[in-house]
Amino acid sequence: MAEKKKFGTFAGVFTPSILTILGVIMYMRLGWVVGNAGLIGAIVIIVVAHVIAITTGLSVSSVATDKKIGAGGIYYVLSRSMGIPIGGSIGIAIYIGTAFSIALYLIGFAESFNGYFGFGMSVNAFRITGTIALIAITALALISTSVALKSQFFILAAIIISLVSIYFGTTEFTPETVPMFATKDAVSLEIVFAIFFPAVTGFTAGIAMSGDLKNPKQSIPFGTLSAIGVGLIVYIGLAVFMAYNINSEVLKTDYNILMKMAFFAPAVVAGIWGATLSSALGGILGGPRILQAMSIDKVTPKIFGKGKGENNEPVNALFMVFIIAEAGILIGELDVIARVVSMFYLTAYGFINISYFLESWANPDFQPTFKIKRWIGLLGFIASFGVMFKLDMFAMLGALAVVGGLFFWLQRKEVKLQSNDVWRSVWENVVNTGLKKIDAGVDENSNWNPNIILFSGASEHQHFLLELGKTVSGRTGIVTNFKLILDRENDKPLRKTEQIVRDDNFKELGIFARQIKVDNIYKGITNIASTFGFSGVEPNTIMLGWPKGLENSVEYSKMTETLLLLDYNLLYLDFDRKTKFGNYQTVDLWWRETDSKNAEMMLNIARFIIASPKWNNTNIRVLFVNNNNVDKDIIYSKIAKLVEDLRVNVEIKIINNAVEQKAFYDLIEEHSATTDLTILGIPNYKIEKQAEFIVKTNHLFEAIGSTLLVKAANNFNVLDLDFNKKE
Repeated sequence: MAEKKKFGTFAGVFTPSILTILGVIMYMRLGWVVGNAGLIGAIVIIVVAHVIAITTGLSVSSVATDKKIGAGGIYYVLSRSMGIPIGGSIGIAIYIGTAFSIALYLIGFAESFNGYFGFGMSVNAFRITGTIALIAITALALISTSVALKSQFFILAAIIISLVSIYFGTTEFTPETVPMFATKDAVSLEIVFAIFFPAVTGFTAGIAMSGDLKNPKQSIPFGTLSAIGVGLIVYIGLAVFMAYNINSEVLKTDYNILMKMAFFAPAVVAGIWGATLSSALGGILGGPRILQAMSIDKVTPKIFGKGKGENNEPVNALFMVFIIAEAGILIGELDVIARVVSMFYLTAYGFINISYFLESWANPDFQPTFKIKRWIGLLGFIASFGVMFKLDMFAMLGALAVVGGLFFWLQRKEVKLQSNDVWRSVWENVVNTGLKKIDAGVDENSNWNPNIILFSGASEHQHFLLELGKTVSGRTGIVTNFKLILDRENDKPLRKTEQIVRDDNFKELGIFARQIKVDNIYKGITNIASTFGFSGVEPNTIMLGWPKGLENSVEYSKMTETLLLLDYNLLYLDFDRKTKFGNYQTVDLWWRETDSKNAEMMLNIARFIIASPKWNNTNIRVLFVNNNNVDKDIIYSKIAKLVEDLRVNVEIKIINNAVEQKAFYDLIEEHSATTDLTILGIPNYKIEKQAEFIVKTNHLFEAIGSTLLVKAANNFNVLDLDFNKKE
């Protein structure tokens, strides 16, 4: 099989780019821009447009030198850096913009061609001429890409000769004064800019040929930036020349004035026709390659990915470009097409620039050989969308809606590549920065932000434990569920990738899930509690099911002792399988004088519970047992103040127990028998009395519904629940 023909910097990038830049807008509308905006206004428009072009050219050149570049130009670069969804959505925008720009160039050609030969100057006449020209250049592209590119050298020579002829032209149109700014009857600068902007979009013609370049990493930066630089010099020079040599009223009304004032008119005609046709040819060559690359990646239908011949020419994609370009030609008005093209390109350029900015900021693997300052990408992004907002806010919103729709559609398609996705790097960078700031801060007396390690095995009731775990963690808390797999026979651990559990149940609740093999459940819990977590986001709470039947387990006692020494908050749920969480309408918090830290933790949990959708109509009660015959008003006032400080609306119930001296658990059984969720503190006790505590608590759980036991760590504040001391 013959080796594919490759092109160098001059033929493959600079020439198609500069021919597209020095195209229809330069010949047919630059004079109109100067006439309406004035000389300084025109220069400002040219400079602002080139700021966007230069920043985009720099950004795409830098990204292009980081990774291997394949066919598809800007689409390929973006999809390999930012992922298929963003690369595909911007690639489609670039592709449509390229296809419509072909119509722009050919309608410009039709204006000049029909005017020169005295053919009809109506919209229909332009449509006919433009369509014939489109068929001709499509046929040329089908015959040979190489022939098409070589023909551009002759066109470049014609453009140079035409510019020389213009500069040596007649002076009969010289104005008496040179307007520096727009006059009152001039077209608004927003419209003038929108019509001019396609003049600077030509540099994408060279990048689109990336798959046909010998050395794209070298050719794209040098060829692209050289073309943009030459274009800037030519446009400013020609604008100054026109302002001082042609009357502004003539510039506003006569689109063919350059041809009339040139030293040798046929040279200008050749330049106009060559520039417009070559620009259209650049779109015909580049556009199909973008569509072909997207189809190979399954972004667009596969039929457009098929090529023909030894160079895999994108014939099917070429016919699609032909259809879109013909639709543009049928619009028939150059100014309207120019504004459509501007919006597509400005949208694409904005995202190209932010792509570079994010890539250079977030991706540690981003090592381009062509290095530029990071702020250049941000400047290009701001300039692109700032200009779009100024031109047409609704068109900008429409463009963003289209690109956003394409992005979410491609996300749902879940098209993936074996390449980095910058968004992952962005999030990793944000998380890394946030963790450093959190870790550097002092967290004393700060609000409790739960980071819960939850232990739950697979069962029909697991969902309720997960649900409550997420509820008590609040909106910003973290819950990581561990499934412990008991395996005493095989001591080989699961691979790290196998430890990650991705399940719809966990995803729906926003819970991270892991599974690990252990040879002892209690040692497994202890090891995870001792080692899991990382700086800045250390776990602070252990949550698990209540240990029925483990009152005499030495291993369980040792585990509990370790968790207490590690100073975790402990949450034990006794889940009532019959009543579950009832109607999610009643929560009781039981306090006693020794519950000073537990009480604050309960109030925090209560605040998170009432913020949960399922519990948003919940009635919360604080029940305090008055064993010492203290004045109820004093107790009520003090508890109300504590509750008010933590912004939880509750009903306060004081239970006088000075005379009867009923056991605490008996009172709970009496008052909370029908409560949907009862929360009470675990008292301080010596570990050797754990069995006694578990037995008593088991008896209580048989008489009431689902219950959450709380043991607060030392970092919780001590609430003053001693009502005997005098103020």
